Amino acid sequence: MNKPLHGVRILDLTHMLSGPYAGMVLADLGAETIKVEPLAGEGTRKLLAADPLNSVEGMGAYFLTLNRNKKSVAIDLKDPEGLALFYQLVAKSDIVLSNFGPGVPERLKIDFDSLKSHNPKIITCAISGFGSDGPSHKRPAFDQVAQAIGGGMSITGTDADHPMRAGIPIGDLGGGMFGVMGVLAALYERERSGLGQHVDISMLDVQVSLLNYMATMHLLSGIDPEPIGNAHFVHVPYNTFRCSDGFIVIAVITDNFWQNLKEVVQVAAFDNPEYDTQPARLRDAEFINATLNEVLGKQSCAHWLAQLEARRIPCAPVNKFSQSLNDPQVLHRKMVVEITHPSGAPAKVPGNPIKLSRSSEESFSSPPLLGEHTEQVLRELLGKTDDEITALRSAGYVK
Repeated sequence: MNKPLHGVRILDLTHMLSGPYAGMVLADLGAETIKVEPLAGEGTRKLLAADPLNSVEGMGAYFLTLNRNKKSVAIDLKDPEGLALFYQLVAKSDIVLSNFGPGVPERLKIDFDSLKSHNPKIITCAISGFGSDGPSHKRPAFDQVAQAIGGGMSITGTDADHPMRAGIPIGDLGGGMFGVMGVLAALYERERSGLGQHVDISMLDVQVSLLNYMATMHLLSGIDPEPIGNAHFVHVPYNTFRCSDGFIVIAVITDNFWQNLKEVVQVAAFDNPEYDTQPARLRDAEFINATLNEVLGKQSCAHWLAQLEARRIPCAPVNKFSQSLNDPQVLHRKMVVEITHPSGAPAKVPGNPIKLSRSSEESFSSPPLLGEHTEQVLRELLGKTDDEITALRSAGYVK
């Protein structure tokens, strides 16, 4: 296998979105990812499972996407015998990934302090709403909670009276992405120290980090920014504009782009010398944007994009999913890939955005059925005999 994380073994205890997304990325990169599920299965197995438009053979879009390249082992961690099996797996693994609610890892005795005695090199990563400490760390949180508290919702939308969450669940997905970064950093550090450690990812921390320079601006000025839709607080024109058959974005971030735009739209009022520099354009942003909407609305998106692109003005269509997922660049980059349900039924899902020049193999195995790999893992990894596996199954410790 020519994948960068080949040889790394992960025990994936995650559910819903943030944790499974982190596990998916690591599995795509070649880590042997064993999804350790309760005997009834992880919760997202049921999401959309009965929706004929969004499922394949009773497996919904959530599970299809997030659990490719993973194995499934069903163990009852609440039973001492099941927990003992899990500890044996920990002894032979590199990472334990989870996104339980506050206090759950400690109650189940699967937190870092409990696991390091079974494997001092183990790396644990917990993705939670508010992290492992602080005055709010015990609060429950899902995507929109993190988006709201993190400040991002207050600048999303068209005005301050209608705060809007991001269309993409960036609270959950951001937590997953930073979980991957934290795990990889801990793996690298372990090469020097020989020891594992705990990676503590707070979805709130991530949202604040993503505020980036806008947070710095507030900390300098004391001013709370407000949403301005698709406009920019500095550059003009930098917005979404309506054409006769859809929307495009134009991003004029230099005065040279403005000169090129004037050649495209041929608006006499734009020849005002004051507009040749940004301050006057910002002052008259409402007029410039309204005029562009009027002019651009007379022709199609394709008409204007061709002219804008010819003059290398930053622009793009506002694509629907059907357009984006069929874009030649997206397809060329293998960002739409095919996986199969264990029955053999095909499904298309987003690909892996991490492209490497040497260890570049991309392959995507089917999401597992519940407990599909229990016997294989117990036999090959833990050396259990057929009789021992039968006894464990009969006692209800595994499935």
